[in-house]
Amino acid sequence: MQPPRNILSIQSWVSYGHAGNAAAVFPLQRMGFEVWAVHTVQFSNHTGYGQWKGMIMPPEHLTAVVEGIAERDVLGQCDAVLSGYMGSGGTAEAILSALTRVRQLNPNALFCCDPVMGDEGRGLFVRPEIPEIIKHQVLPQADIITPNQFELELLTELSAKTLREVLEAAHIVRAHIHQGGPRIVVVTSMLREGAPEGSIETLAVADGGAWLVRTPRIPLEPPRNGTGDAIAALFLGHYLQTGDVALSLENAVSAMYNMLLLTHQMNTREIQLIAAQEEYVNPSRRFPAEKLA
Repeated sequence: MQPPRNILSIQSWVSYGHAGNAAAVFPLQRMGFEVWAVHTVQFSNHTGYGQWKGMIMPPEHLTAVVEGIAERDVLGQCDAVLSGYMGSGGTAEAILSALTRVRQLNPNALFCCDPVMGDEGRGLFVRPEIPEIIKHQVLPQADIITPNQFELELLTELSAKTLREVLEAAHIVRAHIHQGGPRIVVVTSMLREGAPEGSIETLAVADGGAWLVRTPRIPLEPPRNGTGDAIAALFLGHYLQTGDVALSLENAVSAMYNMLLLTHQMNTREIQLIAAQEEYVNPSRRFPAEKLA
């Protein structure tokens, strides 16, 4: 029997509910991965509630934790690095430093970056310097990037309202990401002009082409926190298992839809991450990835 593959996930942590590592770690574990979680913050709950307790970890803490993992002589067994919300430039530097250490020992390790910066309706919710740091320092190191539609516009400074515009913007982003890897752009939460009413889409662009998965839009008000963190993790996990962009997109989006439908049916403020665990391995309802011309 092969030992499980390993993912170093450097993200925020909430004790109650699901966001950051608390949304990414369990789905990956349920899929059979070992996850080495390094927490950039330790909060009581996600910030969507407007109130929370806890602290932001200084970059030195992140570097020290990774150093401790390195002292176990296991960094070379790391198959991927996953990152999400970056509270400061120092956090970004600590993540890139960890990535450099991993790649020195395993040049084939993937880096999946969810460039958390904002979303439609809420606007920018990170420090003003973060978009530039992600664009110029983080993006060139990433193999897989999972922006939402708003973040895609931030990264390219272009409108991405129609399918054509989204594709053009995704190709521009692809040109700037890590040349040695698969260079995959996954655009989440797409509400584009011309899409069927009541639908939401996810797009993946890679060497082999572009694929679109469309699902019904579930009316979750307020929008649930942690969904972007979960889909980035699910896509990375499925891609590590299959190496197939279209299948990974299909699996990740189908699992997310089924999990959010359960959240809606149960009328809970937190995503039903644990209750929906079978979906990560075998989605109960599947949505096909359509290849775009």
